[in-house]
Amino acid sequence: MDVVFCAGPIASGKSTVADELRRLGAWRIDLDEASRQVTAAGSPCLAELARAFGADIVRADGTLDRTLLAKRAFASPEAAEELEAIELPHIKRSLVEALSYAATVAEEGDCVLVEVPLLDRVEDLLPLADAVLYVHCPRARRRELAQGRGVSEEAFTERDARQPGEAYLRAHATDVIVNEGTEAELREKARAWFSEHYGEVAS
Repeated sequence: MDVVFCAGPIASGKSTVADELRRLGAWRIDLDEASRQVTAAGSPCLAELARAFGADIVRADGTLDRTLLAKRAFASPEAAEELEAIELPHIKRSLVEALSYAATVAEEGDCVLVEVPLLDRVEDLLPLADAVLYVHCPRARRRELAQGRGVSEEAFTERDARQPGEAYLRAHATDVIVNEGTEAELREKARAWFSEHYGEVAS
Protein backbone atom coordinates (compact mmCIF):
# COMPACT_ATOMS: atom_id res chain seq x y z
CA MET A 1 0.00 0.00 0.00
CA ASP A 2 1.01 3.63 -0.42
CA VAL A 3 0.84 5.92 2.60
CA VAL A 4 0.15 9.54 1.62
CA PHE A 5 0.20 12.38 4.13
CA CYS A 6 -2.24 15.11 3.00
CA ALA A 7 -1.26 18.43 4.58
CA GLY A 8 -2.29 22.06 4.45
CA PRO A 9 -3.08 24.95 6.81
CA ILE A 10 -6.50 26.01 8.07
CA ALA A 11 -9.15 26.35 5.32
CA SER A 12 -6.75 25.21 2.59
CA GLY A 13 -9.16 22.58 1.30
CA LYS A 14 -7.25 19.50 2.47
CA SER A 15 -10.39 17.97 3.98
CA THR A 16 -12.19 18.39 0.65
CA VAL A 17 -9.29 16.73 -1.15
CA ALA A 18 -9.17 13.94 1.43
CA ASP A 19 -12.91 13.41 1.14
CA GLU A 20 -12.73 13.17 -2.64
CA LEU A 21 -9.83 10.72 -2.53
CA ARG A 22 -11.75 8.62 0.00
CA ARG A 23 -14.71 8.63 -2.37
CA LEU A 24 -12.41 7.39 -5.13
CA GLY A 25 -11.24 4.47 -3.01
CA ALA A 26 -8.45 5.70 -0.75
CA TRP A 27 -8.38 4.66 2.88
CA ARG A 28 -8.70 7.80 5.01
CA ILE A 29 -7.15 8.42 8.43
CA ASP A 30 -7.99 11.82 9.94
CA LEU A 31 -5.66 12.97 12.72
CA ASP A 32 -8.31 15.41 13.96
CA GLU A 33 -10.56 12.40 14.49
CA ALA A 34 -7.66 10.59 16.17
CA SER A 35 -7.41 13.55 18.55
CA ARG A 36 -11.06 13.11 19.48
CA GLN A 37 -10.60 9.37 20.00
CA VAL A 38 -7.56 9.65 22.26
CA THR A 39 -9.39 12.17 24.48
CA ALA A 40 -12.48 10.00 24.89
CA ALA A 41 -14.05 9.55 28.32
CA GLY A 42 -11.82 7.55 30.62
CA SER A 43 -8.75 7.79 28.41
CA PRO A 44 -5.24 8.32 29.84
CA CYS A 45 -4.85 11.40 27.62
CA LEU A 46 -8.00 12.99 29.05
CA ALA A 47 -6.73 12.38 32.57
CA GLU A 48 -3.44 14.11 31.70
CA LEU A 49 -5.30 17.06 30.20
CA ALA A 50 -7.47 17.41 33.30
CA ARG A 51 -4.37 17.55 35.51
CA ALA A 52 -2.83 20.22 33.29
CA PHE A 53 -5.85 22.40 32.47
CA GLY A 54 -8.29 21.79 35.33
CA ALA A 55 -10.61 18.97 36.36
CA ASP A 56 -13.63 20.97 35.19
CA ILE A 57 -12.70 20.40 31.52
CA VAL A 58 -14.23 16.96 32.08
CA ARG A 59 -18.02 17.09 32.08
CA ALA A 60 -20.18 15.22 34.56
CA ASP A 61 -20.68 12.45 31.98
CA GLY A 62 -16.91 11.99 31.67
CA THR A 63 -16.53 13.60 28.25
CA LEU A 64 -14.18 16.44 27.36
CA ASP A 65 -15.47 20.01 27.23
CA ARG A 66 -13.51 20.98 24.12
CA THR A 67 -14.65 24.59 24.19
CA LEU A 68 -13.33 25.11 27.72
CA LEU A 69 -10.10 23.26 26.93
CA ALA A 70 -9.53 25.39 23.83
CA LYS A 71 -10.16 28.59 25.80
CA ARG A 72 -7.46 27.66 28.29
CA ALA A 73 -5.02 25.91 25.97
CA PHE A 74 -4.93 28.71 23.43
CA ALA A 75 -4.74 31.52 26.00
CA SER A 76 -0.97 31.62 25.54
CA PRO A 77 1.71 30.04 23.36
CA GLU A 78 3.02 28.18 26.40
CA ALA A 79 -0.37 26.64 27.14
CA ALA A 80 -0.79 25.62 23.48
CA GLU A 81 2.62 23.94 23.60
CA GLU A 82 1.61 22.07 26.75
CA LEU A 83 -1.56 20.84 25.04
CA GLU A 84 0.45 19.51 22.12
CA ALA A 85 3.02 17.91 24.43
CA ILE A 86 0.22 15.94 26.08
CA GLU A 87 -1.86 15.04 23.02
CA LEU A 88 0.73 14.38 20.34
CA PRO A 89 2.29 11.20 21.75
CA HIS A 90 -1.18 9.64 22.00
CA ILE A 91 -2.13 10.79 18.49
CA LYS A 92 1.11 9.45 17.03
CA ARG A 93 0.58 6.06 18.66
CA SER A 94 -2.95 6.02 17.28
CA LEU A 95 -1.64 6.76 13.77
CA VAL A 96 1.00 4.03 13.94
CA GLU A 97 -1.65 1.55 15.11
CA ALA A 98 -4.02 2.60 12.33
CA LEU A 99 -1.32 2.20 9.69
CA SER A 100 -0.35 -1.19 11.10
CA TYR A 101 -3.97 -2.30 10.85
CA ALA A 102 -4.27 -0.96 7.30
CA ALA A 103 -1.18 -2.93 6.33
CA THR A 104 -2.94 -6.14 7.31
CA VAL A 105 -6.12 -5.52 5.32
CA ALA A 106 -5.22 -3.18 2.45
CA GLU A 107 -4.45 -4.63 -0.96
CA GLU A 108 -1.31 -4.01 -2.96
CA GLY A 109 -1.45 -0.58 -4.59
CA ASP A 110 -4.10 0.82 -2.23
CA CYS A 111 -3.77 4.44 -1.16
CA VAL A 112 -3.90 5.09 2.58
CA LEU A 113 -4.42 8.82 3.01
CA VAL A 114 -3.54 10.47 6.33
CA GLU A 115 -5.10 13.91 6.76
CA VAL A 116 -2.49 15.88 8.73
CA PRO A 117 -3.42 19.30 10.18
CA LEU A 118 0.13 20.08 11.45
CA LEU A 119 2.80 18.36 9.39
CA ASP A 120 5.71 19.75 11.39
CA ARG A 121 4.34 18.18 14.59
CA VAL A 122 4.57 14.69 13.06
CA GLU A 123 7.82 15.23 11.16
CA ASP A 124 9.37 12.26 12.96
CA LEU A 125 6.72 10.05 11.33
CA LEU A 126 7.45 11.24 7.77
CA PRO A 127 9.51 8.09 7.09
CA LEU A 128 6.19 6.21 7.25
CA ALA A 129 4.89 8.19 4.25
CA ASP A 130 5.51 7.31 0.63
CA ALA A 131 4.33 10.76 -0.46
CA VAL A 132 3.27 14.12 0.99
CA LEU A 133 0.41 15.87 -0.80
CA TYR A 134 0.29 19.58 0.03
CA VAL A 135 -2.96 21.45 -0.62
CA HIS A 136 -2.00 25.08 -1.18
CA CYS A 137 -4.46 27.96 -1.00
CA PRO A 138 -3.53 31.67 -0.84
CA ARG A 139 -3.82 33.08 2.68
CA ALA A 140 -6.37 35.75 1.76
CA ARG A 141 -8.58 33.09 0.19
CA ARG A 142 -8.19 30.85 3.23
CA ARG A 143 -9.21 33.68 5.53
CA GLU A 144 -12.30 34.24 3.41
CA LEU A 145 -13.21 30.54 3.44
CA ALA A 146 -12.63 30.26 7.20
CA GLN A 147 -14.85 33.25 7.90
CA GLY A 148 -17.51 31.65 5.73
CA ARG A 149 -17.41 28.70 8.15
CA GLY A 150 -17.89 30.99 11.14
CA VAL A 151 -14.24 31.39 12.16
CA SER A 152 -13.52 34.94 13.30
CA GLU A 153 -10.62 36.85 11.76
CA GLU A 154 -8.86 36.88 15.13
CA ALA A 155 -9.24 33.11 15.54
CA PHE A 156 -8.05 32.53 11.98
CA THR A 157 -4.96 34.67 12.53
CA GLU A 158 -4.11 32.89 15.79
CA ARG A 159 -4.54 29.39 14.34
CA ASP A 160 -2.72 30.23 11.13
CA ALA A 161 0.26 31.58 13.08
CA ARG A 162 0.67 28.26 14.90
CA GLN A 163 0.72 26.21 11.70
CA PRO A 164 3.65 25.40 9.41
CA GLY A 165 4.14 27.96 6.64
CA GLU A 166 4.15 27.56 2.88
CA ALA A 167 7.94 27.26 2.63
CA TYR A 168 8.00 24.38 5.10
CA LEU A 169 5.11 22.55 3.43
CA ARG A 170 6.54 22.94 -0.08
CA ALA A 171 9.94 21.75 1.14
CA HIS A 172 8.42 18.51 2.44
CA ALA A 173 5.83 17.96 -0.31
CA THR A 174 6.20 15.47 -3.11
CA ASP A 175 3.01 16.72 -4.79
CA VAL A 176 1.08 19.99 -4.65
CA ILE A 177 -2.57 20.71 -5.42
CA VAL A 178 -3.38 24.42 -5.74
CA ASN A 179 -6.81 25.46 -4.47
CA GLU A 180 -7.72 28.81 -5.99
CA GLY A 181 -11.15 28.15 -7.48
CA THR A 182 -14.42 26.47 -6.61
CA GLU A 183 -14.89 23.33 -4.55
CA ALA A 184 -15.89 21.46 -7.71
CA GLU A 185 -12.61 22.51 -9.35
CA LEU A 186 -10.65 21.39 -6.29
CA ARG A 187 -12.36 18.00 -6.36
CA GLU A 188 -11.51 17.67 -10.04
CA LYS A 189 -7.84 18.37 -9.27
CA ALA A 190 -7.97 15.68 -6.58
CA ARG A 191 -9.45 13.27 -9.13
CA ALA A 192 -6.69 14.12 -11.60
CA TRP A 193 -4.04 13.48 -8.96
CA PHE A 194 -5.60 10.14 -8.04
CA SER A 195 -5.90 9.11 -11.68
CA GLU A 196 -2.26 9.98 -12.33
CA HIS A 197 -1.04 7.81 -9.47
CA TYR A 198 -3.64 5.04 -9.28
CA GLY A 199 -5.25 4.86 -12.71
CA GLU A 200 -8.44 6.15 -14.24
CA VAL A 201 -11.49 6.33 -11.99
CA ALA A 202 -15.19 6.15 -12.79
CA SER A 203 -17.21 9.34 -12.77
